[in-house]
Amino acid sequence: MALLARDRGNPPLAFQMLPYPMLDDRNTTPSSHEITGIGIWDRAANLQGWQSLLGERAGIDEVDAYAAPARAEDLSGLPPTYLDVGELDLFRDENIAFANRLMQAGVPVELHVYPGGIHAGELLAPDAELSARIVGYRTDALTRALNTPPGTGR
Repeated sequence: MALLARDRGNPPLAFQMLPYPMLDDRNTTPSSHEITGIGIWDRAANLQGWQSLLGERAGIDEVDAYAAPARAEDLSGLPPTYLDVGELDLFRDENIAFANRLMQAGVPVELHVYPGGIHAGELLAPDAELSARIVGYRTDALTRALNTPPGTGR
């Protein structure tokens, strides 16, 4: 959505929050192969998710970056970004790579990788210490974004 808003010039976005985002339909990263059979979003679920979105196009060269943002060649001009992911999340490697690409494009990025964290773990165990930390960091980032005057960054 942020890529489309940037490319159309409307609406102007001040911030994007990406909790363990699904970004790359190619499923070629090490973490996309190592997180399997765990009963939460794993390789099989991810392949099915991309198949549901893209059909037979999932994983082929012609997939549009608006559907799979990791395919975007140019990430410049995107809003400041908060991104988090668990160490044991299938999306770990693609999320870290995307955050790095955003930074290389001059986009301010706050990235958190949670040791021992799994996909949506804060929803499965909301009373856990890690869950409280995740929710706290997200709340803080959103509060800062909402209190930052437009065009001033972070």
